[in-house]
Amino acid sequence: MANFSVSPGVTLSEIDNTFLTGQPVQAGAAIIGPAVKGPVEIPTLVTSYADYVNRFGDVLISGSQTYSYLTSISAYNYFQNGGKSLIVARVVAGNYSPATSSAIVNDGNYVTASYVNPAYTGASVFVLETISEGIIMNSDSPVVSGSYTSGSKDNLRFEITNPSTSSGTFNVVIRRGDDRDNNKIILETWNSVNLDPNSSRFISKVIGDQLLGYNSTSNQVDILSGSYPNNSRYVRVKSVDQLTPNYFDNNGVPKPQFTGSLPLALNGAFGSATGNIIAGANFYENIAVQTQGVTGSDYTNMVNLLSNKDDYQFNVLSTPGLMNEHHTSTISTLITNTQNRGDNLYVVDMVDYNGTQAEAITQASTRDTSYAATYWPWVRIIDPGTGKQVHVPASTLIPGVYAYNDKVSAPWFAPAGVNRGGLSSVLAAKSKLSQADRDALYVANINPIATFPKTGVSVFGNKTLQKGASALDRINVRRLMIELKAYIAQIADTLVFEQNTLTTRNNFLTRVNPYLEAIQQKQGLYAFRVIMDETNNTPDVIDRNQLVGQIYVQPTRTAEFIALDFILEPTGATFPG
Repeated sequence: MANFSVSPGVTLSEIDNTFLTGQPVQAGAAIIGPAVKGPVEIPTLVTSYADYVNRFGDVLISGSQTYSYLTSISAYNYFQNGGKSLIVARVVAGNYSPATSSAIVNDGNYVTASYVNPAYTGASVFVLETISEGIIMNSDSPVVSGSYTSGSKDNLRFEITNPSTSSGTFNVVIRRGDDRDNNKIILETWNSVNLDPNSSRFISKVIGDQLLGYNSTSNQVDILSGSYPNNSRYVRVKSVDQLTPNYFDNNGVPKPQFTGSLPLALNGAFGSATGNIIAGANFYENIAVQTQGVTGSDYTNMVNLLSNKDDYQFNVLSTPGLMNEHHTSTISTLITNTQNRGDNLYVVDMVDYNGTQAEAITQASTRDTSYAATYWPWVRIIDPGTGKQVHVPASTLIPGVYAYNDKVSAPWFAPAGVNRGGLSSVLAAKSKLSQADRDALYVANINPIATFPKTGVSVFGNKTLQKGASALDRINVRRLMIELKAYIAQIADTLVFEQNTLTTRNNFLTRVNPYLEAIQQKQGLYAFRVIMDETNNTPDVIDRNQLVGQIYVQPTRTAEFIALDFILEPTGATFPG
């Protein structure tokens, strides 16, 4: 019998009868980790690597050296292998704030007629604020030959064009911080905005003015200030200081008290942002307790937030840079949240670069769940941002393996082997595993990353971290169940508060059965049966306002151990028919 909560809703249960004695999920991946820039602790959906770079950057400089965060490398690999959507939750160490910039009126306190003085403290028309946080957003610096000396591809500048006193409008252009006036890189243009709060083109309405932030009490992203949703991907209107309500009089003539409030046609930079990567941050093979400038506790808010399956939907979660040996508590919470959500698989690393095979096995022995999977060893790749050869943990690349698997096959196929588990971007695995090594790892539920002379480096395992021998100790079966539950839950949601009648039950069956038949035809199931009738919806069940169904499935198994017998026969022997 289903265990219902007090409030109305849908309850999904798994009954695993496969223990041995003695519609595709419309969601992508999620990554929690540090990034060069971007909104802090506000999960953001990106749909391409170019989109990721625009929002979160790619390379950074720390201690005069250039690095990439594992978050960036993983995003690159994921989209290169066919990933469609990625939720990025940026974490930082310490306090971060956005950069601001003011548009001004003509009071003489600017450098030229074209640029805002970086030290300007006079009256502003309005103030823009970057959505991204950190000192990397500061482009506020002297202007040289039409460019800001502190301008970079990661920060911003803005431009006001075509201010018109006759219409009370002007254009706001958001430009990349490293462009030049004679070679502009325009990111966004907001045309014909004004300062009239009663107009549909009011600048705050058009661009947006909401400040978002994580609320640990409610465990959600709340609106901290502002009234209008942010339509810009880069900035919000922090304040409008020169309002022009009802700009025109009854004769359609601009009111003289407002015509002097429009901003000048000029360029402006952004400044006053705070927050930067800590000194001595550990990257690549040096990652340990302190990983890329953050620690496990810096992940807490985003780990908690992504436990909310109603607001954030994804089928694969990774935290490249966290290790079970160094960040045990954080990873325990991640696994618990993943089990409670029941709609994704968590890819976790066991040990850092220096960790041995034996240590990886020891760490894996502390975990027992079908909602997580691990891989070993680390691998060497070319960092797409810096061009350097670097070592990264396996979880950096595995979401890309899953994306490729789903693109060429389906989630219920094993993301492993030379056909779907190839790691073409890997130059070499840290350790070249022998058959005995692979055996030892697989017994410990660690999926080996194997190296073969002709096919290169491949994922050569399909196990979850579940210790008990059942169908759910395989990744393809767990991902099949995630797929089935996600789609069928969408159907069940439409039945809440409907009449508990034969018509409603048949409506469910006529939608679920064809879907499962399609999965069966695509080699996901051997057999299935759906029961939702009077046998499990008795009068007593109906009187308790419950609708009950049982979905029996026999998932297909993968061929992991193949035996081929070559039998020599004497001349004249007859081969068996």
